[in-house]
Amino acid sequence: VTLIAAWYEVLLDLKRRGLNQDPKLAIGDGALGFWTALREVFPTTREQRCWVHKTINVLNDLPKSVQTKAKAHLHDIWQAETRAKAETAFDFFVEAYGAKWDKAVARLVKDRDALLTFYDFPAEHWKHIRTSNPIESTFATVRHRTRRTKGCLSRKTGLAMAYRLMMSAQNKWRKLDGQNRLPEVISGVAFRDGIRQLQTAA
Repeated sequence: VTLIAAWYEVLLDLKRRGLNQDPKLAIGDGALGFWTALREVFPTTREQRCWVHKTINVLNDLPKSVQTKAKAHLHDIWQAETRAKAETAFDFFVEAYGAKWDKAVARLVKDRDALLTFYDFPAEHWKHIRTSNPIESTFATVRHRTRRTKGCLSRKTGLAMAYRLMMSAQNKWRKLDGQNRLPEVISGVAFRDGIRQLQTAA
C-alpha cells in the first residue's frame, strides 16, 4: 500500500465516521502522501505546515556555525505580528542565506504560503496551529509502547492499548485558547492577521 493510499484510507474513514464537512485547517509536516490525499478527500481544507518540523529541517541543511543565528531569523518570521512583517522577515532569510546555502532556503521557500496560513485564523489560536507538536507527543508515547511490545500483541489488543494510551494522554491536554472563536471559524468569518474582519453591508 502506498503512503498516499494509506492516508486516503484514513481520511475516508473520518468521513465515514461523520466528518462530512471539510475541516477548516490541517496542520502537519511534509509527510509523504498526506497532503495529496487531503486535497482529494477534503479539497477546501486550508494547509498549515508545522514550523517546528520546518525549522529542524532547514537548520539540518545549514552548518552548525550559523544555526543559532538562522534559528533566530526563522523565529522572526512566525513570531511576526502580521503577515506583512512575516513576509519581510521571510525575504530577509532568503537573501541572507540563499547565496551560500540554497538547499536550506529552497526547503523553506517551497512551503512559503502554507507556513503563513495561520495569519488567516484568530490570533488566540496561533500558538496551537503553527505546529503539530501537541499531537506528536501523544503519538510518541504510543509508538514507544507499541515498539516495546511488538510481536506480543494481536492487532485487536494493540489497537485497544493505543486507544487507552491516547485517552490517558488527553487528560494532560490544555484547553484551546480562544474557544469562543471556533464558531466564527466554522461559519467562515474572515480573519486577517488574527483579527476578525468586519463585514460591510451590501
